[in-house]
Amino acid sequence: MQVSNAQVDAIESDEYFQKRSLKGGAVGWVLLVSLGVAYTVSGDFSGWNYGMEHGGWLGLAIAWLIMGIMYLCTVFGLAELSSAIPTAGAGYGFARSAMGRTAGFATGLALVIEYVCAPAAISTFIANYILALGLLPEGTPPFAIVVAVYALFTAIHAIGVGEALKFMFVVSAIAVVALAAFVAGIVPHFDMANLFNMPADESFGSSEALPMGIAGLIGSLPFGIWFFLGVEGVPLAAEESANPKRDMPRGLIGALFILAATGFCSLLFAAGGAGASMVASSDAPLVDALNAVGQGGLATFVNWAGLAGLIASFFSLMYAGSRQVFALSRAGYLPNVLALTGKRKTPTVALAIQMVIGLVLVAVMRDGDLILNIAVFGACVSYALMNLSHIILRVRNPKMERGYKTPGGVFTTGLAFCLSCVAIVSTFFVDMVAACGVLGVYAVGMVYFVVYAKKHLVANAPEEEFAALNAAEAELR
Repeated sequence: MQVSNAQVDAIESDEYFQKRSLKGGAVGWVLLVSLGVAYTVSGDFSGWNYGMEHGGWLGLAIAWLIMGIMYLCTVFGLAELSSAIPTAGAGYGFARSAMGRTAGFATGLALVIEYVCAPAAISTFIANYILALGLLPEGTPPFAIVVAVYALFTAIHAIGVGEALKFMFVVSAIAVVALAAFVAGIVPHFDMANLFNMPADESFGSSEALPMGIAGLIGSLPFGIWFFLGVEGVPLAAEESANPKRDMPRGLIGALFILAATGFCSLLFAAGGAGASMVASSDAPLVDALNAVGQGGLATFVNWAGLAGLIASFFSLMYAGSRQVFALSRAGYLPNVLALTGKRKTPTVALAIQMVIGLVLVAVMRDGDLILNIAVFGACVSYALMNLSHIILRVRNPKMERGYKTPGGVFTTGLAFCLSCVAIVSTFFVDMVAACGVLGVYAVGMVYFVVYAKKHLVANAPEEEFAALNAAEAELR
């Protein structure tokens, strides 16, 4: 049942928010750093290497650099916004304050698409890893593993946010240790010539360095995103943070620098050890690179740790999706029932719905790479809107209380906005069907908001109150 603004304000305000609240003070900045790393660490083990099939090693390295700059500038902006507007809505709340309800929902919807599709894609990778490691009897259906993975980790999330993030911290640490072990094992076999052993295809601008030319370079940009995808979800823990004004900037920036280092190590040493041509088409590039140079024992360890990395990213992205759905539904942008929390103050209904949608996506699409491309498109749209939000709030309300200020101000987020738009365009070079499909879903969601949800918003939800306060302050000044 939807609740109107008048009903909430006059009758049910206390009871309504009591049933839709999270556990505050459960997360410190160290767990926030591990959350940011967990969102993305699986991307260091697989997926990124397919970008070399488009742009070669140098093309993907340029993509890593360009998308890394985009993420760095975006994270600086988000660190400021999350210290000023510390709510579970994060990106939706920022856009709501800067550009109004429609833009707020548009940003939130893009983030929901990312955070629902990404774990669905990763669940298929987890199933493939488990089968490849021989952990289950031969002939076990992959979808049965996906169901079990969703059920197990949804249950852990429901137990409590502190327990969930501590589990995430341990699994992320295992993955990072494995990446360090990979580098130690592959460095003695590194040869710079291996980075450029892919043949040129004679397309425009092709060469030994860029074997697929300019178009290939553009096509590799979305794969550069895979080194960082999800780190922007750290602010979703704002209402559960012990001190969001201090902890959010530390968590975001700390996680990004760790991910930049681990991502570049994977990119440089896998191709430099075993050759770009071999790594480009591998389903497990780090494992195959170690096997290729005779490090079979270490390859087995990294293979197991790769599973840990996938679990960390799956688990953390479920966290992000449930918090974004929770915030949107608490404010009435999505059905209010999705914001209900259990006795341990976790959004159990949002978690359950996310699990159901994820299972349907896997059952219908059966292609983790395709589902992941949809997630990347949603992410890029949200980046553009969140960076624009920072610019507008800096101009409209420069004296808004901020616990952290972005180095470079609007120039920094302006650069990130431009690169986000480039990234959106680049997704069409990888998979036109996936990009057009998610555009259709996006359009349906916006119609739902304009026709129905816009008339059933909760005026005193935290994100709405922050927006009203910022508007009043800007008007006074």
